[in-house]
Parts: sequence; C-alpha cells; structure tokens
Amino acid sequence: MKPIAHLIELTESGMHCREGGFFVDPWRPVERAVVTHAHFDHTRLGCGSYLATPETALLMKARLGPDLHVRTLRYGEEIDANGVRLSLHPAGHILGSAQVRLERNGEVWVVTGDFKRAADPTCAHFAPLRCHGLVTESTFGLPVFRWPTADAVTTEISDWWRRNAAEGRPSLLLAYSLGKAQRILAGVDASIGPIFTHGAIEPMTRVYREAGISLPPTRAVAAATGRRELAGALVLAPPAAEGSAWTGSLAKASRAFASGWMQIRGNRRRRALDRGFVLSDHADWSALLQTVAESRAERVWITHGYAEELARFFKEKGLAAEALRAGQMAEEADA
Repeated sequence: MKPIAHLIELTESGMHCREGGFFVDPWRPVERAVVTHAHFDHTRLGCGSYLATPETALLMKARLGPDLHVRTLRYGEEIDANGVRLSLHPAGHILGSAQVRLERNGEVWVVTGDFKRAADPTCAHFAPLRCHGLVTESTFGLPVFRWPTADAVTTEISDWWRRNAAEGRPSLLLAYSLGKAQRILAGVDASIGPIFTHGAIEPMTRVYREAGISLPPTRAVAAATGRRELAGALVLAPPAAEGSAWTGSLAKASRAFASGWMQIRGNRRRRALDRGFVLSDHADWSALLQTVAESRAERVWITHGYAEELARFFKEKGLAAEALRAGQMAEEADA
C-alpha cells in the first residue's frame, strides 16, 4: 500500500478514500465505487454499489446490465461520506464524465478521470477546479500531441465522405463506440448521405439521444438491404471491427480512423488507412499544463499514458509530481 495523501491512498484495488469508505475508478471489484465515466477501463463489474452521474449510470447499465445498482449524483451536488464531502464536476470527456472532488478538514483533492477541454456538443464542458492535490490522466502527455480544432476535423471528415459519396464508395470510419462516434455524428454534415453504425455503436447512440443529445438519424449496418444501399454512406465502426468479416459488405470502402493517435503519421501507415483524422476525447499537452496550473495543486499524481514523462516535466519545474502505475488495467481506448 502506498499513501498518496490524507484523503487518497493507492492500494492494489486502486485509489481508495479510507475516510469515506470508497474507491474511485477501482481496478478490481470493491464494495463501494465512485465511477468517473462509463468506459470499460474505468468501470469494474462486480462492485457492491456504484456512484456516478445520471448519464454515466444510463451508459453503465446499457453496457453492464440493467440490474446494476448505481446511485446517481448530479454535477455540483454534494454528499457526505463519513465526513468527506464528495461532489462530481464535468470532465468533458464523454457524456456524463465527471471529476471527483473530495474535501475533509479544509483539504481538497480532485481526481480528473479522463478529460478534455475542447468544446463538445455531446457532453458538459470541463470545469476547472482548485485543489491541494490533483490526480490527473496523461494519455497524451507529450508536447507532440496538440490537437486541431474539432470543427476543422469534422469538416475534413465531411469533405472526405462527400468525395467518396460522389464516387459511389462507402466511407468506413473507425471510431470508439462510446464518446468518439457520437461526437463525430454531432459534427459531420449529415446532408451528404445516409449514416450507418456498427452494432456496438448503435446502443450507445441511443442512450445519448435519450439523454437529450441531438444527433442525426442512423441505421444499423445489419439493417442495410445490400451493398448498393451502403454505397456513398458513412459507416461508423469501432477499431475492433477492422479487418473482420463484418467489413466484407463494404466493397471498395475508403477506410479512415479518428483518434488522437493519428497525430503520429506512422500509426496511419501501419494500419494501411486511406485517411487519419486527429480527433481525441483526451486533453492534449497544452490542456494538461493549463489544467495543472489552474488547479493551483501543491501535489500532482499522474496516471495512464505518458505519466513518467509528464511527472518528470513538472518535477523540473519544481512541482511535487509522481507517476502512478501499479495495478493499472489496460486502457479501453481512446484516444
């Protein structure tokens, strides 16, 4: 067991608030879990109870089963957990994603979970928080990762789709099923043609619509009557579908991937893609530095991705920073 602070300690099961009696995004099943968002690398099936935003609860139940017991807490609402004041605040990562703010005896710690600071019509905008201690992600914690604007990227996607449609070719766009796919749907020019989605994306999109997010009409690829109907369509699929038999119905499709990893050109070449679109639901280098500065944190603990590199950068600037690695599970993605 490794102590992090008075409010948080790192255990074999993840970040633990001993005084409050709960874990934040536990790595193993625990009795009480506070969940920042519904990606699989932040949710553990088998916990006794869960606390999350209402939107995250809907997504968790869609992914893990409708009988899941999830207590909900809206952004900014506060509960008392054995003397620890706990509240959830927008993280800007995906629908319902939250930062966890903990306060006890005047000491404040914030766990960002995954976050981004770019505007996104499909989720609440990131809310900067002041704290004494900050636990932040670092999926893209290197200076090379600096994102173009989302509007510029979705315009590129629409132009690519429009050219393919004029040639009668399907546009197969690989994008993570929860968060990224819906963000793309909200930004593309839906007048170009029909939009079809993989079976892993359609249920998540349905939850977004139920939560009041405006998205263009989509149909499951399985409902398409033939290749002719898919010609000229935009087809969204998760990266795992690449190269599978599922893509066999997409004859002569132009293939692309939307991800922050497309910032590295070699990733596109290795996948033999026609296009790579730089679109991430994580903070880039500039946003990470801005977030730490605005927090005024005296201590910073860094998880995921380039944690050691970012911690070393902050140490050189005189900030108490440390990378946390032990027990971390494989990340679901995105990127």
